[in-house]
Amino acid sequence: MSCSSSGNEAFMPDDIKEKIHNHPCYSEGAHHHYARIHVAVAPACNIQCNYCNRKYDCSNESRPGVTSERLTPEEAAKKVLLVGGEVQRMSVLGIAGPGDALANPKKTFETFGMVRQFAPDLKLCLSTNGLELPTFIDEMVEHNIDHITVTINSVDTTGEIGSQIYPWIFYNNKRYYGREAAQILLERQLEGMKKCVEKGILIKANSVLIPGINDKHLPEVSKKLKEIGVFLHNIMPILSEPEFGTAFALNGVPSATDQEQMAVQEACGMDMKLMQHCRQCRADAVGLIGEDRGAEFTKDTFAGLSFDELQIKYDLEARQAAQAKIEEFRFFLDQANERVRKEKEELSSDGHTILVAVTTAGEGMINQHFGSVKEFLIYEAGDRGIRFIHHRKVEAEYCAGPDGTNPLQPILDRLKDVKLILTAKIGGCPQGDLAAARIVADQSYAYAPIEASVLKATRKYFNLPEELEVN
Repeated sequence: MSCSSSGNEAFMPDDIKEKIHNHPCYSEGAHHHYARIHVAVAPACNIQCNYCNRKYDCSNESRPGVTSERLTPEEAAKKVLLVGGEVQRMSVLGIAGPGDALANPKKTFETFGMVRQFAPDLKLCLSTNGLELPTFIDEMVEHNIDHITVTINSVDTTGEIGSQIYPWIFYNNKRYYGREAAQILLERQLEGMKKCVEKGILIKANSVLIPGINDKHLPEVSKKLKEIGVFLHNIMPILSEPEFGTAFALNGVPSATDQEQMAVQEACGMDMKLMQHCRQCRADAVGLIGEDRGAEFTKDTFAGLSFDELQIKYDLEARQAAQAKIEEFRFFLDQANERVRKEKEELSSDGHTILVAVTTAGEGMINQHFGSVKEFLIYEAGDRGIRFIHHRKVEAEYCAGPDGTNPLQPILDRLKDVKLILTAKIGGCPQGDLAAARIVADQSYAYAPIEASVLKATRKYFNLPEELEVN
């Protein structure tokens, strides 16, 4: 069954629910409320991916491998304390590059050790390609790292698919190429993930959707992940614009479309729980998923402060109080949204569903104006229920569209399969233009809970009573 990462939380064991409850990457519900920080302490990488270009000082790109500042472990710990004081909803520290966390083990674990000393309330995570994962399981357990992300793009044991993705790997002081490199990488990934599951470490597996290379193969990846016991599978569309400078982009491999991602998610969701709210974050991301406040917290904001000063700013008691208020709000939000999340086969009484786009600034509410939206949340909805699909970014906000062009056209291009938009406010001109494109824009659910509103608005769209009758 295809579902979002929040869809089956009610049926999880209590210890798993506790682990993911305030983790924005592992819980779709938590990502509306809790923030994360990535610290860029791991510059080196031990494999080369044709979809990757690790860029330094590239503040205008939001994708993995990009960072504006590289940090030492001490600088990273200071940054975490400063940000944690300013962003009290921050619950997770991750090391996601700009290279590979386990290709830089000394810096990675030194950072975790310092942060654990000063900020014991944070969850610690790392991202890895898995090549050195089996080597560092004990260190991860020692540092209480119980969530990791592993990028795995193929389970083809012949190495044919992997050889098209990875030109080389560097393992045991030797560089390997082609199919041999892909086979070694896969063996290490599978070994490492199995060991993590044995140790109770939750795994989110990332797979990059590369049209024409692994798009038809990814359902096999999902099956293998389920067999191993991986917790969550995230299908990430390849970002492959020429200006990114990746090998794939320079050789004409296109970015994956929204529709291609949806089709692969549908195929993979038959076997695995899917993460569908991923934003493919930078290596120095700060804030809620979908926002990036990294530019506010550059080295000069914390370099002159001592750890004693920063620990006062971190203010553990104030953070706990702030997060208790978040939990109170989440309780009432869940009450309002109760009963609307469904599996696909339960969405509609007659098989008819539509895609609904929502503008939100967070908190699980429809609380953003159409003119300032940078991304839409996309839901599939019928007369019985809804399910979250993914997010879609737009090139420019409607109110900041390119000069001399229709500012709505790039948005229409991204929402061509959407029938209904729910927004906090929209002007008459864009509303009329959307109507001409056969898209209904509805602002009557402003500042209301997203999920309950999506179902009500969809039922209204189908000329049905807004409230679903209780069986």
